[in-house]
Amino acid sequence: MYYDITQEVFSSKVYPGDTPPSFTRPQDMRKGDGCTVTDIAMCAHNGTHVDAPAHFILGGKTVDSLDLSRMAGRCAVCAFGKRIEAADIAGVTAPRLLIKGACEIAPAAAAAMRKKFLLVGVEMQSVGSAEVHRILLGGEVAILEGAVLADVAEGEYELFAFPIKLGGADGAPVRAVLKTLEERK
Repeated sequence: MYYDITQEVFSSKVYPGDTPPSFTRPQDMRKGDGCTVTDIAMCAHNGTHVDAPAHFILGGKTVDSLDLSRMAGRCAVCAFGKRIEAADIAGVTAPRLLIKGACEIAPAAAAAMRKKFLLVGVEMQSVGSAEVHRILLGGEVAILEGAVLADVAEGEYELFAFPIKLGGADGAPVRAVLKTLEERK
């Protein structure tokens, strides 16, 4: 079974200060044109997206140079309390972590995540403070923000969350999908 955990872009949550996504139609069959063409305007951090190190680290990798192996593979979906501490992630064995619900990641937890995970994802539009971003991105931990996990039970899945290849950008939208793990016979 597959779960689309991606926000619809034009109705998505927008981080305060970011450009809200919008579109225009320079060509529209409803207006007599031969085809419909949609132009979009948006922040690279609208909706469900990946942050690249360049988002918080001067000279850091841009989204087009990220290691795509971090964006796909086994992951755990977990719910925690309002604040995640390092001890809270001790039992998570999957190499990627998606966090259900609104919570704060303590800097010590981010440091532990940096050593343990290839990717950390959240439902919120931001993984947390600038310090938390720098800790994770400094260790090249992929950050997935704006995931939609309300209909996904806690457990292990296979994640696919590849960013659009935006050369030189500090982030990019993704179509994030979870797949249930196949039972082994």
